[in-house]
Amino acid sequence: MIGRLSGILVETSEEEALIDCSGVGYVVRCGSRTLQRLPAPGDPALLHIESQWSESAGLRLYGFLDKGERRAFVLLQAIQGVGPKAAMAVLDVLSPDELAGAVARQDQASVARANGVGPKLALRIVVELKDKPIGDGSLTSFVGSNPSLSAKPSNAGEAVAALMGLGVAEPSARRVVDQASLRLGEEAEVAALIKAGLQELGR
Repeated sequence: MIGRLSGILVETSEEEALIDCSGVGYVVRCGSRTLQRLPAPGDPALLHIESQWSESAGLRLYGFLDKGERRAFVLLQAIQGVGPKAAMAVLDVLSPDELAGAVARQDQASVARANGVGPKLALRIVVELKDKPIGDGSLTSFVGSNPSLSAKPSNAGEAVAALMGLGVAEPSARRVVDQASLRLGEEAEVAALIKAGLQELGR
C-alpha cells in the first residue's frame, strides 16, 4: 500500500489533489483543511497517505500534511459508524490536538460541528477515543501540557454525556447533574449522578 507521496502538485478540486510523481499522476482525496494548506500548483508537495481498498471503489488514497492527521483519521474509522467521509469531516473542523482536547473534556458539541456527524455519533467518538493516542503524541501528553484540561473527565462530565446519549438536551443534562452533585457531593459515582438526574427530569 502507498504510505507517502512526494511530487509536484498538478491541480486541486473541491475534494481531491492530483500529485505527479515521476510522471505518474495520483488522485488523492483530501479534507478542506489540507487542501487550503497545499502549495500552489507546480510546486513540490508531500502528503502522508492512508490507502484503502474496497471491491466497490477499488483503491482510494487519502492525503494529509502530517502523520498526526493520518493517525487520527485511522483512529476515527475504528469507531462504529465512522467511515472515511465522517472522519475527514471531523478533521476539517478539529486538528488532532483540538480533537484530543475535545475528547479530554468529553466535549461532543465540538465534534458534532463536523458535517454529517450527529450528537449520538459525536458522543460515541469522544467516549471511545478517551484513552487512545491522537495525533503525534498521546492524549495524556497533550493534556499534560494544558493544565486547563483533565485527561480523565469528571464523574459529572461522564454523567452529562450519558444523559445526552439517552436523548436529553445538553443544558437540561448539565442542570440536573449539577443539582445532583450539590446534593450527593463532588465524589458521587457516575451511576448515582445519572440516577439522580433521571429522577429530577421525571418530576
